[in-house]
Amino acid sequence: MTGSPLLTTLLPAALGIIMLGLGLSLTVADFTRVLRWPRPVLVALVCQVLLLPLLCFFIVKGFGLAPALAVGMMLLAASPGGTSANLYSHLAHGDVALNITLTAVSSVIAVLTMPLIVNLSLAYFMAADQALPLQFGKVLQVFAIVLGPVAIGMAVRRRFPDFAARMEKPVKLMSALFLLAIIVLALVKDWATVVAYAPVVGGAALCFNLASLGVGYWVPRLLRISRRQAIAIGMEIGIHNGTLAIALALSPFLLNNSVMAIPAAIYSIIMFFTAAVFGWWVSRLPSEDAAGPH
Repeated sequence: MTGSPLLTTLLPAALGIIMLGLGLSLTVADFTRVLRWPRPVLVALVCQVLLLPLLCFFIVKGFGLAPALAVGMMLLAASPGGTSANLYSHLAHGDVALNITLTAVSSVIAVLTMPLIVNLSLAYFMAADQALPLQFGKVLQVFAIVLGPVAIGMAVRRRFPDFAARMEKPVKLMSALFLLAIIVLALVKDWATVVAYAPVVGGAALCFNLASLGVGYWVPRLLRISRRQAIAIGMEIGIHNGTLAIALALSPFLLNNSVMAIPAAIYSIIMFFTAAVFGWWVSRLPSEDAAGPH
């Protein structure tokens, strides 16, 4: 499947539709809201861009993952928050508006940070395999694939808000089903590899997921950020955009390595269960500190 004409054609299209769906849900206010809440956003970005890749690196080293799997884990760590974080944050009484802002900002920043982290990971873990890094042209492709559709979606929402509201859910559903079919086909082709690596990768992915949720919630709390905002940050950091990581790993134009997609695929399954337990736990904590943004 990797490198096949079908994947070459469909994967960029699926990713483009996913990011278009994200754009349909965003407005300029989701970005300018940073000016109202600079501290929570800055803390969340420091956790996501700096602390998580560092934690992931030590987890990868601790589990002794094979080079391609190690790069796949680092790619996952560099990916922005997923849109599912909004739903989980809502259910756990978090600040959903902050989630939307963090998703918007981190998606833009990830265009720069993901190629940088992946390049460093390729150089460190796969130097002996002469891996081809994400060069400048590849960075531009990531930029076009990720931010181009988001900009189009935002433009459509601004010009035709009613149409955008009607299309937001169908577009997201269609893109999710579309990408799921591609991922299933790609993983079936390499099923023996998936089964062989699943136990050790599953342990590393679970460890990284718990670390992400913990860092996302407790670092803001230690810095006296309100609990509602800490819940939002915890969900945003704990629920990574695994679909983006999988798409970049499988894309024939970028990494073109199905093994690198395995960590994100396994993490994407684990995170929904751990996020549900995390949400149940924080929603049962005393609520006297659950004030809104200040």
